[in-house]
Amino acid sequence: MRLGINLGYWGAGMDADNLAVAQEADRLGYDVCWAAEAYGSDAPTVLAWVAAQTERIDVGSAILQIPARQPAMTAMTAATLDSLTKGRFRLGLGVSGPQVSEGWYGVKFDKPLARTREYVEIVRKAMSRERLSYEGEHWTLPLPGGPGKPIKLTVHPEREHIPLYIAAIGPKNLEQTGEIADGALLIFPAAEHLEATALTHIRAGREKAGLTMDGFDVCPTVPLAVGDDVTALADMFRPYTALYVGGMGSRKQNFYNQLAQRMGYEKEAAEIQDKYLAGDKNGAAEAVPHSLIDSTTLLGPVARIADGMRAYAEAGVTTLTLAPAGFTLDERIAALRAGTEALELAGLA
Repeated sequence: MRLGINLGYWGAGMDADNLAVAQEADRLGYDVCWAAEAYGSDAPTVLAWVAAQTERIDVGSAILQIPARQPAMTAMTAATLDSLTKGRFRLGLGVSGPQVSEGWYGVKFDKPLARTREYVEIVRKAMSRERLSYEGEHWTLPLPGGPGKPIKLTVHPEREHIPLYIAAIGPKNLEQTGEIADGALLIFPAAEHLEATALTHIRAGREKAGLTMDGFDVCPTVPLAVGDDVTALADMFRPYTALYVGGMGSRKQNFYNQLAQRMGYEKEAAEIQDKYLAGDKNGAAEAVPHSLIDSTTLLGPVARIADGMRAYAEAGVTTLTLAPAGFTLDERIAALRAGTEALELAGLA
C-alpha cells in the first residue's frame, strides 16, 4: 500500500506550512500530494507551485470541479501539468455539490452521472490528441451550424495515459467510476465498511467494462493525528465531521450524510444534520459518535496507527492519503514521519 498526503484547500493561512509538508512528504517517499478546490483557491495553480519545489512526488487534483471548466480546458490543464512535471500529474475530477455548482458556477446540478461520463470521454479524447468532435446530451463539439471545426491539442503530455480519478460517494457514482476511471477518491472511509459502501460498487463497474480491480487505485483520504489520548484526538475532528455530515449540501442532497447512514449511523446522522442546519454547530459536533470518527481516521500511538493501516490494506485500499493534523508545522511534520513509521511497522512499506 502506498501513502499520499492531502493538503486540502490553499489560502487558509497555512500556505508556507503546506509547502513544507509537501516537501517533507517528497523526502520521505510519499507517492502523491493532492490539493483541493471549492470556491477559494484553484487546484492547478497550487499543484504547479508544489511540483516546482519538489522532486519525485506526484501531484494530483482532488478535485478539479467539473462545473468549473469545459472538458477541453481540463484536458489542456492536465496535459500542461503532466508536461511541466515530467509525468507527475494525476487528474482527479468531481461534480462538486448543488450549492457550489449552481451558486458559484451557475451550472445546473442535474444528471451528474451522465455529465461526468461525457466529461471524461471528452477529456480522454482531447488528451489523446485526436481531433476533437463529440455529440452528447451535455456537450456537442464543434457546435453545429457555426464556424467551429474539430481541433486537436497542441501540447504533448509527458505520458500517453494520464491517470484519471473520480471523487465518488454514492453507489451509482462508485459503479460508474469503476467503469470509466483509473482510480476512486474516497472520503470518510471505514475499513470495516469499505467493501459494502464502496468496493462492491466499484467492482461491479469494473466487471461491466470487462476489467478487474488490477491496476485500479482505491484512494481514500484519512485524517491522521498522533498521540496517546485517542479520545482527545478524536474530539479534534468533531467539527470537521459535523460539517460534512450535517452541513455539506442540502437536507435532501447530502452525500456524506447518506454515507454515514449506510455505515449504520441513521439516527445519529439525522441528529447531526438537524442541529447543524438549525445553526447549532457545537451541538452537531457533540452529536458525532466517537466510533464514527475513530473508524474513519488514524488516531493514537504509532502502533495503533499501524493496525489501522493494516486494516485499510486488507480492505482493499491501494493508496492511503493522509491528512496530517497538528496545530504547528512541527506537529504536522511529526505526523508525516509517524505515517511512514507506521507503514513499515505494519509490514506494508
